[in-house]
Amino acid sequence: MELSQQFAPTNWIENLAYEELNMDESGVVIMNQHLDPNILLEESSVNFMNALRDKVEIFISKFNECRGGQSSINHVKIFKISNTVNDFMLFRNSLRMVFARKSNDQISIGLLVNGKDLYAPRLTEFDSFGASNQTHDLKAHVGPFNRIIWKFQGEEIDLDAMVRHYLTEFIRHSAK
Repeated sequence: MELSQQFAPTNWIENLAYEELNMDESGVVIMNQHLDPNILLEESSVNFMNALRDKVEIFISKFNECRGGQSSINHVKIFKISNTVNDFMLFRNSLRMVFARKSNDQISIGLLVNGKDLYAPRLTEFDSFGASNQTHDLKAHVGPFNRIIWKFQGEEIDLDAMVRHYLTEFIRHSAK
């Protein structure tokens, strides 16, 4: 058994206990909610975005610290996007990188240049910056037993590798 499985979060079992307590008090019985993939996708997308933002904040904080702290002219700022659950963006030198939940099963990542043109970040050295007027889309796939896997271009996502790639791309393009 993997270490991550051995020490998996317990919030699902806690929620199950609280739902049962509420069921006892209210008299309303909910029997099939755990089989609805939309509810699971909503929870997964919120959790994925929270984990993504947490990792981004750690690395941006370290980057800013190495660049001279918040007083540095070239520090990277992180903003929450209003009227959303947990969308956020990075900002530096008129370049923004936007992380947004488009739906329960889709998260988009794009570079907003000069506040109007949205581009997909580069994936290889042969991509040219600004050549693609689209975003990168991460898609959730529901597997057996309602296991949700986040994928990009059909491949399972490694969150650490993804964060490293996008932060490097953003920082290199936003440098003066």
